[in-house]
Amino acid sequence: MRRDRPTGHPQAEHRMVGKLSGLLATTALAAALTLAAASLAAPGIARADDAPADAKPPADAKPYVVQNGRVDHHVFNGYRRYGDNCLRCHGPDGAGSSYAPALVDSLKHMTKEQFEDTVINGRQDVNTANQNVMPAFGLNPDVVENLDEIYGYLKARSDGVLGRGRPKKIGDDDDN
Repeated sequence: MRRDRPTGHPQAEHRMVGKLSGLLATTALAAALTLAAASLAAPGIARADDAPADAKPPADAKPYVVQNGRVDHHVFNGYRRYGDNCLRCHGPDGAGSSYAPALVDSLKHMTKEQFEDTVINGRQDVNTANQNVMPAFGLNPDVVENLDEIYGYLKARSDGVLGRGRPKKIGDDDDN
């Protein structure tokens, strides 16, 4: 009599796990090959391997897109995420508050790497003159996964190309 289910016997359970592992590996391989074939068959679509390995964005590339006071999806998402996670301490529009500095001023002299390090790891500047403590947000996926967008929004504000308040998105009607 053939049994396809483990019977509680260690060898039978081992064989069943082996069969399932083989089936999963075969399914994963088939899915990967299908995706690879689809990407090769789609003409005109840029792929990651089309760019040189050492390609860098232009030195003057901005981390934001603002056209006629309107922002792209990424900057708008940064505005939303800033409002959800940063506003309570750093104030509306990154303008600062009584207990946290104005980020629009900080980003005039802070690099993106310094900004990311501060957000992810936090900061403590406690001495006789200061008691500045920023908590680390490195374990908050809402911040970490959207850090580029938050930075882009704040950098646009810092560079003076985006005013205060809720930005309009590129393509929105004036009524929205």
